[in-house]
Amino acid sequence: MGILSKEEGDAVALENTSARGRAVIVCEHASRRIPRSLGTLGLSDEALHSHIAWDPGALAVARRLSERLDAPLVRQRFSRLVYDCNRPPEASAAMPESSEVFAVPGNKGLDQAAREARTQALYLPFREALSQLLATRAAEGLRPVLVTVHSFTPVYFGQRRDVEIGILHDEDKRLAEAMLAAAGRAGGRYNVRCNEPYGPADGVTHTLREHGLANGLANVMIEVRNDLIREEAGERAVADYLADLLVESLSSPEVG
Repeated sequence: MGILSKEEGDAVALENTSARGRAVIVCEHASRRIPRSLGTLGLSDEALHSHIAWDPGALAVARRLSERLDAPLVRQRFSRLVYDCNRPPEASAAMPESSEVFAVPGNKGLDQAAREARTQALYLPFREALSQLLATRAAEGLRPVLVTVHSFTPVYFGQRRDVEIGILHDEDKRLAEAMLAAAGRAGGRYNVRCNEPYGPADGVTHTLREHGLANGLANVMIEVRNDLIREEAGERAVADYLADLLVESLSSPEVG
């Protein structure tokens, strides 16, 4: 039997595909679901509900952005512990043996065949779906821009993080810089910083590089501290704030 059963459905889901806005929203860490074939990966229920398995609140924010921006949404349907779709197959973090303070027994010592099976089942369908969507929209003259949505924990290895929203970029700074400028004009509602709490050196910009830089598309990665988006009111407030930044930024000549 493969990693995913027929009953579990596809690894990737596309929503709002008839949208006509320029943005394409991506949520690589939308789900904490583990395929039945892999059990619990040896983890406790506490661990499987924690941020190591997914990005809490990220999908709700991504869906609100999809609505506000009239944008399609591409999301992964299974946990990043099985395969992190923001990492290439050769990266150890694609199928991590540990995440922060948790060991992941079900990922320890995976042989090449096991890694290839997960890559085929989860990563390649995700990559192909996103690639095809971007290509189709480019062919339709929509000039797509890539926006990935994540959340991060307020405390990491015992250290409190003051940043509330991170605007991340790799080599292409156009959209990130436009959003940061828009955030500055909007005032200090949130603590917004560039390339925090992560940056390219942490290996978190794979999707931006694979689908944005490689195609000459403006792109940005958004990180939201997850204590801000634990409830519906917070999810809506943050998403509307980000949507306003993106609407303003996408009209900027620098973004193109």
